[in-house]
Amino acid sequence: MDISAGAGLVLLAAGALVIAAIARRRDLSAPLLLVIAGLVLSYVPGVPEYRLDPEIVLVVFLPPLLYSAALDSSYLRLRDTKRAVILLSVGLVLFSTLVIGMVAHAMIPELPLAAAFALGAIVAPPDAVAAVAIGRRLGLPRRPLTILIGESLFNDATALTAFRVAVGAVVGTGVGLAQAGGEFLYAAGVGVVIGLAIAYAAGLLLRRLTDALVTNGMSLLLPYGAFLAAESAHASGVIAVVIVGLYLGHRLSHTSYGTRLISDAVWQVADFILESIVFILIGLQLRPIVLGLSGEPPGRVLIYALVLLLVTVLARVVWMVPSTYLPRILSKEIRRREPVRPPWRHVVVLSWAGMRGVVSLAAAFALPQNFPQRNLLLFVTFVIVIGTLVVQGLSFPWLIRKLGVSNERERYQDDLQEAAAQQAAADAALARLDEMVAGGVLDVHEEVIEVLRERTERNALHAWERLGGGTGPQGEETPASLYRRLRREMIDTERGVIIRLRDERRIDDEVLRRMMQELDFEEATLVRD
Repeated sequence: MDISAGAGLVLLAAGALVIAAIARRRDLSAPLLLVIAGLVLSYVPGVPEYRLDPEIVLVVFLPPLLYSAALDSSYLRLRDTKRAVILLSVGLVLFSTLVIGMVAHAMIPELPLAAAFALGAIVAPPDAVAAVAIGRRLGLPRRPLTILIGESLFNDATALTAFRVAVGAVVGTGVGLAQAGGEFLYAAGVGVVIGLAIAYAAGLLLRRLTDALVTNGMSLLLPYGAFLAAESAHASGVIAVVIVGLYLGHRLSHTSYGTRLISDAVWQVADFILESIVFILIGLQLRPIVLGLSGEPPGRVLIYALVLLLVTVLARVVWMVPSTYLPRILSKEIRRREPVRPPWRHVVVLSWAGMRGVVSLAAAFALPQNFPQRNLLLFVTFVIVIGTLVVQGLSFPWLIRKLGVSNERERYQDDLQEAAAQQAAADAALARLDEMVAGGVLDVHEEVIEVLRERTERNALHAWERLGGGTGPQGEETPASLYRRLRREMIDTERGVIIRLRDERRIDDEVLRRMMQELDFEEATLVRD
């Protein structure tokens, strides 16, 4: 084993975590700070050269990051925004591939058209990690945030499929347009089928596991298993991972409280570590990419890169307006189903949320060594990734504030929904308590019943008060153990009511998660006691 290489990787991870910690402490954008730090470090004497291995990115980093994002998403909200998500994750990616490819081919005479389309596919998919992090911190409304998340979950599959087709055309294994479309449909369809099969089987298994550590240990392996299973069938591993994450995330409320509490912590830590390493790796690619350009006129190469950066940004802006409003104009059914037009401010925000990320760089590094103008394409990709992260990333918070886009009304609606759901859950829990008492629970002390009632009623009142005005051994069981047992029965009843209200679309997934977390913490306290 190469000890020095291992030490270098450990130092890289440690340095990335330190920089990310500074960003969190100063309330800065961690992705941007990490990229800038990587750019600076790439030219510091003594810092080893870290080359981005596309296999490591696509197999080691991408599956858990996608799975975690899908697990934390709302299947119901994504279903509500499916048209917008499809138009961005499929339509915009293909549109960007064509536009960028055609401009690159016209501007760079030495670049074959198929190679130019490969470049378009490389830089077409935005990475919404930075945009979503900023949007959540600044209170971006739920619908545009959901669209951004949904786009980031599925656009990599479209881009990577288009990339394979374009590269195949360059190296002589190309296919016709009809066959390429067939390959895309096969990759997506089989990826969905494999994802659903693994998700269903995993759901059955995880529900039968009672040990929270074992359950979460198994869930850490799921994204890799789904990705490799789909890729081995020449399908989309990205789509398979996303389907598994969405399915299990939707069913997470049916698992044990311990599984949910540990899962939340596990994936937060995993995201923090992986994203920190990925973004600092992006910055560290500057020096090796620039060195690969030896012999190319630096001024002309930089002009190519900056023009294509501008085209990449404008392609998203041009696509957003017609894709948002044209379906409404053409379809009465859409107007009937969605009577409120999307606010223009949301469209502007989504148009500017086009930051590129590590998938684009990984795809560029995956180009064959004899690929036409490979070093030039690497440099252009790097400039587009860095340019969008810095320019759009730095201006994105200002744009959100300037437009006055916020989720203040949604937060009030969430509090109102939570209060109503808490009241319904408390009523059901008290009814369950009455059933247990009437059913012959032995030696029920009156003070235990009173404490349970007061505790449940207090929880319901507390939810209303958030809105601002208020409202109003068996035979020898000790009062304390009896209290814990009865309260856990009531908590189970409350959970059932909350899940039912979510499934009936009377509360949002965000409200469900908040309420479930409170109940999980309470049950964990009861079990600890």
